[in-house]
Amino acid sequence: MKARSMVVVLSIVCILLVWRAAPRPLAQQQGSMSQSGGPVVATDEDIQLMRQDLRTRKQKLIAQNLPMTESEAVKFWAVYGSYAEGLKQINDEKFRLVKQYGDSWGTITNDQALVYIRRWLEVDEQVHQLRSKYVVPVSQALPGKKAATFFQLDRRISMMMDVQLASQMPLAISQDRP
Repeated sequence: MKARSMVVVLSIVCILLVWRAAPRPLAQQQGSMSQSGGPVVATDEDIQLMRQDLRTRKQKLIAQNLPMTESEAVKFWAVYGSYAEGLKQINDEKFRLVKQYGDSWGTITNDQALVYIRRWLEVDEQVHQLRSKYVVPVSQALPGKKAATFFQLDRRISMMMDVQLASQMPLAISQDRP
């Protein structure tokens, strides 16, 4: 039951986050109007607040789905704080890429598209390296199954957010279509 509620909550959070935060091409923005008649555009401040809220919700979901003794929790959350800060820095770059892609969509060249995808893959690799770096510290704070569960939860949550984000971003080739 907990797993099902986690999926539902994360799906809703991700959909709301991406719906409000994902940069959209100008043509799509013009189709979405606010009550005042102008395009709906999330500010950088809105995005930062949503990202903070998402990090908080992620931490709560991990706490709800990763049973720990008090001693384990003290050790784990200290390690998690450092891990989360490293992940935040990587995700800062991911969101810069998303914003840059949104700003250039419609005029992006073939070369720019290749640079963008290479940078995106580098960010993915940085996340993988960060997780690998934290296997030992997490496993020193938690027994093996609990450490593995943490990484499973972290990965599931990240994948759900990535799927939501990617599904909202227009494909590069679609800018060439009328």
